[in-house]
Formats: sequence, structure tokens, C-alpha cells
Amino acid sequence: MLILKGLILFNLGYIAQQDLKNREVYWFLFPSILVLLGFNHYKNSLPINFINTSLINTMLVVLIIAVLFLYSSLRIKRPFFKEVFGLGDALFFLVLAIAFPTVTFTILFVLSLIFSTGVWLILKNNSRYTTIPLAGYMSLFLIFILIGAWSTNSINLYIL
Repeated sequence: MLILKGLILFNLGYIAQQDLKNREVYWFLFPSILVLLGFNHYKNSLPINFINTSLINTMLVVLIIAVLFLYSSLRIKRPFFKEVFGLGDALFFLVLAIAFPTVTFTILFVLSLIFSTGVWLILKNNSRYTTIPLAGYMSLFLIFILIGAWSTNSINLYIL
């Protein structure tokens, strides 16, 4: 269990480091963290609940990305995956969808977006990039949440 937690934190930290530094993340980190967090979710819930919540969360992510794509195409008229939204961000959304039950996913997803926006607004003047490293900031947020949940044992992310 301790090894699993260490691998999760290492992968999240590596995603954050790469996204914040270069705005590029090695592709294999996303399947790796998906398997690790997915296994953690599976281990902490009933198999049928894991399947149901993963499907519901994935449908929510697909809906969100579809709305973003339509908005990008119709309103701001810029290429979606080239200028508006990174593929790594979409993959990280999918990781979160598999990693947690629906209520926890929704809360963490919204709070991580708020965290990412707040950090970007504070740090944007010091950045050489004009884009938000969304997967990186969301990874940092998830690291803080997981360390808090694991160190206190009073927060169970899988019962909601």
C-alpha cells in the first residue's frame, strides 16, 4: 500500500514538473497514473460501483470536452488541441474520472480547476508561456489532497 501511494505521488509530481516546465508531459505517465489511481479506487470500492462511477465520470468528461470543443470551434474559432486545450489535459481529466467515485470526482474536479485558475492568475506574469499548465496544476492539487487524506486518515475519498 505504501509503495502504491509512493508511486502515485511520484507520477503526479513528475506530471506537474514536466507540465509546469515545458508544457509537455511524457505520454506513458497518463496510463501509468490511470492504472495506479484506478486500482486504488477499485480496491476501495465494490466492483460494480467502480464500473458505474467510472462510466458516469467518463461520460461527464466527454461532455465537458465536447462543450469546450464546440465553444472553441464556434465562438473563438481557434484550433482546439493546438491552441485551446492540451491533449494531456484531456488525458488527465480521464485519469480523474477513473480515480474517484462520482461525487468525489465532481468536487475534486471543480476545486482543482479553481485552484489552477487561482495559481495561474497569481503566477502568469512570471511565466514565459501564455497557456495554463492545467494538468500540472491539477496534479499539484491532487498531491495536496492525497497527502492530506492519507496522513490524517479522517478523510475517505471513496465513500462519497
